[in-house]
Amino acid sequence: MLMSLGGHRNFIRSRDFSDDELADILGLGKWLDTDEQEFDATEVKKILTDQLRLASKSPAPPLPPILKANIERLAIRVGMNQVECHILAFAAMLHHEDTLDKGADTLSVIATSDIASVLAKILDLPTSDVRTALANQGVLARSGLLSVDRSGAAPLRSKLDLLSNQFADAILGTETDPLNLLRDTVAPSPPARLTLDDFSHIHEALTLLRPYLTRVIQEGRTGVNIFIYGPPGTGKSELARTLAAELHCELLEIASEDDDGDAVTGERRLRAYRAAQCFFDQRHALLVFDEVEDIFSNGIIQFGNRSTAVRCKAWLNRTLENNRVPTIWISNSIQGIDPAFMRRFDLQIELPIPPRQQRERILHSVCSDLADTRTLAMMAGVENLAPAVVERAANVVRTIRTDIADGHLAEALMWLTNRSLEAQGHRGIDLSDAPSAPEQYDTGLLNTDVDLETIKASLMKHASARICLYGPPGTGKSGFGRWLALQLDKPLVLRSVSELSSKWVGDSEKAIAAAFRQAEREKAILMLDEVDSFLRNRAGAREVWEVTQVNEMLTRMESFEGIFIASTNLMDSLDPAALRRFDLKIELGYLRPEQATQLLLRTCHALNLGDPTQHDCLQLGSIGCLTPGDFASVTRRHRVSPFSSNSALISALRMECALKPNRPHSMGFLS
Repeated sequence: MLMSLGGHRNFIRSRDFSDDELADILGLGKWLDTDEQEFDATEVKKILTDQLRLASKSPAPPLPPILKANIERLAIRVGMNQVECHILAFAAMLHHEDTLDKGADTLSVIATSDIASVLAKILDLPTSDVRTALANQGVLARSGLLSVDRSGAAPLRSKLDLLSNQFADAILGTETDPLNLLRDTVAPSPPARLTLDDFSHIHEALTLLRPYLTRVIQEGRTGVNIFIYGPPGTGKSELARTLAAELHCELLEIASEDDDGDAVTGERRLRAYRAAQCFFDQRHALLVFDEVEDIFSNGIIQFGNRSTAVRCKAWLNRTLENNRVPTIWISNSIQGIDPAFMRRFDLQIELPIPPRQQRERILHSVCSDLADTRTLAMMAGVENLAPAVVERAANVVRTIRTDIADGHLAEALMWLTNRSLEAQGHRGIDLSDAPSAPEQYDTGLLNTDVDLETIKASLMKHASARICLYGPPGTGKSGFGRWLALQLDKPLVLRSVSELSSKWVGDSEKAIAAAFRQAEREKAILMLDEVDSFLRNRAGAREVWEVTQVNEMLTRMESFEGIFIASTNLMDSLDPAALRRFDLKIELGYLRPEQATQLLLRTCHALNLGDPTQHDCLQLGSIGCLTPGDFASVTRRHRVSPFSSNSALISALRMECALKPNRPHSMGFLS
């Protein structure tokens, strides 16, 4: 490197050396302690030339025994020839031996186009053979063991990129099975803790996935790739482990961090993946590649860098078509992934947060020692509660349970769970403790000309209908969905305008589609509150997106085979096409006099105010637009500012109604 490749021009300066330690190793120490005037660059160059001449006539020194043995094992495993073995051995020593690296640094930076000729000179090999060995289609690159950094000119050590930062130390450290050289890049997955029964909410997908993996593993088929995606904490990695256990396969994970805990780049993880494909292709194994967002992102990622997918698109496409070990790729989302990649996966499986019944079962299995059945049922009602959130909160509580006061374990569990949900931007558990009696949903207290009990009986036989509930606020429209779901023993997917709306064009349509898909998947009742925001008459639309939102909603309504309930306070604003699609349009009006009186009696009893008098009932009759929601509102007010009498309660109801716009006249039953 110093003499044949010109490194001496940087190493030997006019009055000293660029690296004193390297000079001492080369036997040039006598010039290190002399005065500057005595330094003779010409003599130094002559000494080094003589050393090169002697070295050229001597047999090449042998490789360190450990390195030689490990290189030979690797050659058998991945099929390296002698040239590739020489290059890999030199690269390992260059990364491991500081002296060799110092010598290479005298060459300054090397262009990619010069790498083959530089290595050929150093190793005394034909340049054409070295160039072939370093090609992208060569064994070194395909196995991930060594690749050339082609991003620009750099020192020799940086241009020869080994499998991992620890690879050189490992291959020079001890004789070992080649598979152990991958330990910091590919590792055995932890054992499965679940069974496929725990994933019953994706039963349809599993009925295809399990037999497919069984068959392709038996046949040794190539190009088998499964893509699993879903929100964080839903058990995607656990599903991969469970599948491997069911199939009696070895499961190996591509590491996302190194031994020091530092994140591994997407390109280096792909290198590890390539190595695993070469090393494990003869084993009964599956690979799992988690957190693939940085691998398949379609375009620019943070700080303006191009994603791995953009830089290596052709190579990734070939990988997905020719990989020999079946691979499960895992991501939190499919947003931003190029369709050219997605179409190359055999199956794309969404793993959503489990439906309510499944969530409740998980909660009982994980937290039954920390909370009672009522608390667990309350927690299960949170749609965004992922299994991992529950398990982590439960582990924290168990760790400090001796430090928590008696009877407060459930409270601590819910507090931790709520903090996690809120940190993820989700709605937490409803911890309110309002009296339930006045708010209990009773169809007898709804003012409608349709018999809701008859509708319930019909839906028990034929669970398919599109129902529009309309009327003033507080008349019981939202509660109808919850009541019907309870009566039919079905989960409820409830969505509000804020949950479906987005400032980004197209995102609202995606949210609408996702809500319908979730209801189909969970065989749930879907209820949309304030649906007029998405079904507004298109005749008055000013923007294109206003029309596309209505179109999306109409399309989804048309194809949905379950029970869909929409509620609105603005029936007159709905698009005529939407009105035609509803099987039932049910108006819920203000309470009739007898209903208001009955609800007053219930409320007075619940708040321990005693029976209302006839005068109380007459006063109530002078209020013209009462709803069940008004009674619920004053009940909550009582918790903060208790009523001293029934008259005070009725005055509060009057105030509630006085604030309503366009309120009707009194009920008309005063004498």
